[in-house]
Amino acid sequence: MRPNHPPTGMHRDAGLQPERTTLAWGRTMMALVTVSAIFLRWLPHHGFPILALFAVAVAAAAAIYFTQRRRYSTSSQGIAQEKVNADISSVLWTAFAAAAMGAIGIAIVLAGDGR
Repeated sequence: MRPNHPPTGMHRDAGLQPERTTLAWGRTMMALVTVSAIFLRWLPHHGFPILALFAVAVAAAAAIYFTQRRRYSTSSQGIAQEKVNADISSVLWTAFAAAAMGAIGIAIVLAGDGR
């Protein structure tokens, strides 16, 4: 009888930490997609500068989407090896995107009506 061990690189975390983390990043991505759609609704009122907000939100969502597999694999292997490193760069880039959207939004509102 074979022992009940996961394949190489897979984890044995009963709490499914990599899956929860992936779901959290997926929710963040969906929030950014939703916000980008809201930005497009503001286009008639604020004009073309609002497209900068749209671009940052879509770029951040795309970055999350295209790095999900790497993040999951790294987390899963880290748990299997009992050495998990925090993904600081992804968190910092997401925080930077949020700060950039805030700064661009403030600039657009202070610039006045874009019509």
